[in-house]
Amino acid sequence: MNRNEWTLAREVAVKAASKAGELAREHFGSKLHIQHKDERGDLVTEVDVKADRLIVDEIMAVFPTHRIYSEEAGEGGAASEWVWHVDPLDGTNNFALGIPLYGVSISLSYQGQVVLGVIHDSALGLNYSSLQGEGAWQDGTKLEAKPSGALVKSTISWIQGHAVGKDDQGALRLRHHLEHSVKRVLRMWAPSLTWAMLARGDLHGIVLYNSEGEDLYAGLLLAQEAGVKVTDYEGNPLALLGGAQVSGAEAEHGKAAYIVAAVPEYHAELLKFVQEAMK
Repeated sequence: MNRNEWTLAREVAVKAASKAGELAREHFGSKLHIQHKDERGDLVTEVDVKADRLIVDEIMAVFPTHRIYSEEAGEGGAASEWVWHVDPLDGTNNFALGIPLYGVSISLSYQGQVVLGVIHDSALGLNYSSLQGEGAWQDGTKLEAKPSGALVKSTISWIQGHAVGKDDQGALRLRHHLEHSVKRVLRMWAPSLTWAMLARGDLHGIVLYNSEGEDLYAGLLLAQEAGVKVTDYEGNPLALLGGAQVSGAEAEHGKAAYIVAAVPEYHAELLKFVQEAMK
């Protein structure tokens, strides 16, 4: 694929995400058929399944030789170095509870390197997109994460993976320390929208603990393209972005990650808070 095809891929992803978002809005607040996916209480509704099928069909109609991994349908498509990751309804728990914080996350990677990210804020009808090396955008507005005051007076967000238990002492210790170090630690239960808030400058940092999945890659690329600095807990550049690669099954199925992301002026201080708690 050349750059023109990347642009086409973005157009396809934005169109698919917008359609899935419209589907979700039509069903928001209605009586839903809700199922528990596992013993942790994660939910799935008929809207998740319908939106998933809609997005997969839209992508495969244009890129039939690509691989695709979606939240509900799982693995599909041909064996390929081009891999799509789809979360058709990020924030299902919010959606089922009638909380208007839910969206769509779609990303495309080549040989394990994320090159395209699209996030759709379904409740507000907003589109966020990024292509590697070409910046991050909210519809027609370019995004640039900027500092505002001191980090200790800022709002950051906490994202944790589905596998993190309530008694995970590392998570409890870290979150408690963060809550005492900054003004507010926000938990939205819709990671893609959280990354969009960071990219547009409404949040100034994210600490991600043992998280994974289809809702991760688009937000990471969006934030990085908006100028956010992203590292692991040791301060090393993240292997998912920045030219490094994720290999094999990690690129396909998602790899649990521990991430500190912040406006560059705040990153060192936020990383210090994290390292203090993890000692």
